[in-house]
Amino acid sequence: MKNFKEIIKIYTDGACKGNPGIGGWGAYLKTELYHEELNGFSKNTTNNRMELTAVIEALATIGQNVGIIITTDSQYVKNGINQWIFNWKKNGWKTAAKQPVKNKDLWIKLDELVQKNDIEWKWVKGHSGHPGNEKADQLANDAIEENLEI
Repeated sequence: MKNFKEIIKIYTDGACKGNPGIGGWGAYLKTELYHEELNGFSKNTTNNRMELTAVIEALATIGQNVGIIITTDSQYVKNGINQWIFNWKKNGWKTAAKQPVKNKDLWIKLDELVQKNDIEWKWVKGHSGHPGNEKADQLANDAIEENLEI
């Protein structure tokens, strides 16, 4: 990672009550000077879509040419953007098994946002007590609870 004046740490998580079902996403953004909490929900979604949405929504709030460390508990997100996406694009958004890539719309958005910044990706085991991941998980679940009645 380049020498940036400031590094933004982003912690993301997605949650689903049923899969598919009502879902929520959470993102906790933190620097030395500020922090921001983001979350949202979807009435009918999957956990993977919420994991992707959390990262997309967080990155959408940040300008370009910023140093970012994203911590996620989703191997799907981390491996998808760092490894699998290159072959998906090369193969016309088909998997190695020649099937259409699931959540292609979100992968395209994420790919566009990732190109604008220098990002280091970290994975943590979910529900393992990592403070940033626990905060993102709480934000995702809060979004679900706040919208269960809708």
